[in-house]
Amino acid sequence: MSTENYTIINEFYLLGFNVNWKLELFIFFIFFMMYISTITGNTIIIMVIWQSSKLHSPMYLFLGHFAFMEIGYTSVTMPKMLTDLVSGNKRIAVPVCITQLYFFFLLGGIENYLLAVMAYDRYLAICAPLRYSTIMSNRFCHQLALMSWLSSITSSFIPMYFLSKLSFCGRNKIDNFFCDASPIFNLSCTDTTLLKTYFFSLVQIVVFGCLFLIILSYIQIILVILKMPSNSGRRKVFSTCGSHFTVVFLYYGSGISMYVRPNHGYTSVFDKCLSVFYAIVTPFLNPIIYSLRNKKIRDAIK
Repeated sequence: MSTENYTIINEFYLLGFNVNWKLELFIFFIFFMMYISTITGNTIIIMVIWQSSKLHSPMYLFLGHFAFMEIGYTSVTMPKMLTDLVSGNKRIAVPVCITQLYFFFLLGGIENYLLAVMAYDRYLAICAPLRYSTIMSNRFCHQLALMSWLSSITSSFIPMYFLSKLSFCGRNKIDNFFCDASPIFNLSCTDTTLLKTYFFSLVQIVVFGCLFLIILSYIQIILVILKMPSNSGRRKVFSTCGSHFTVVFLYYGSGISMYVRPNHGYTSVFDKCLSVFYAIVTPFLNPIIYSLRNKKIRDAIK
């Protein structure tokens, strides 16, 4: 699109929740408490895993990386959102907006990879217990965790680099509380057809690729469970996998509903509710799920 008749804009305006100031203060209080709880819960998990020698195993190593990722994931969006709710200044510079989007999807990619790695760890522990300690060596676990971070960093950089080269003119309002991909593409006065196709194809490859590995791991786990003769053995396996399965269900349920779906038939209010769920509520619930359903972590905290 030609930009001759448009004024190039240097900042966006985040509409946020678009409610009266009293309700905004109430929302601020709720989300502030959730943010503090998320940071505190994940920090406790990291410290407990670091300090307790009983938790120096692959499962808890990955959980420590997951908790660290969750701290960054919520800190990318929530401080800005909380500041906007109190100050009313909902403007954000275009480079800052692009940077926020980059880290949001970078950390989201890491979450996908870590959930797949954790599912693989549970598969080996349950389906190949005699070979588990040999395969999941300390070095191999650190390599898997490092690969999760590096894969997301490198794959996210290319689309974000080209996104930073786009021109924005005319409209500058984003109907959300953070910089999401779709509204940024829609606000650009540059042709984004190829970049949008590449970006969302990459998202689908990462999401469904990791989800496929997770489902495959759980199919194998379920087949082993069905062959167990005792109910106590089944309960032990379910307790081992229950936390991870719950987190997977919450994350992929909201993420797929938001990013892997048709582009029509959904209102901005529905999109905003989904954004709140996967960007705020799910990270808030994750440390609660892992701490309350895991006896070793509960004992270590005590």
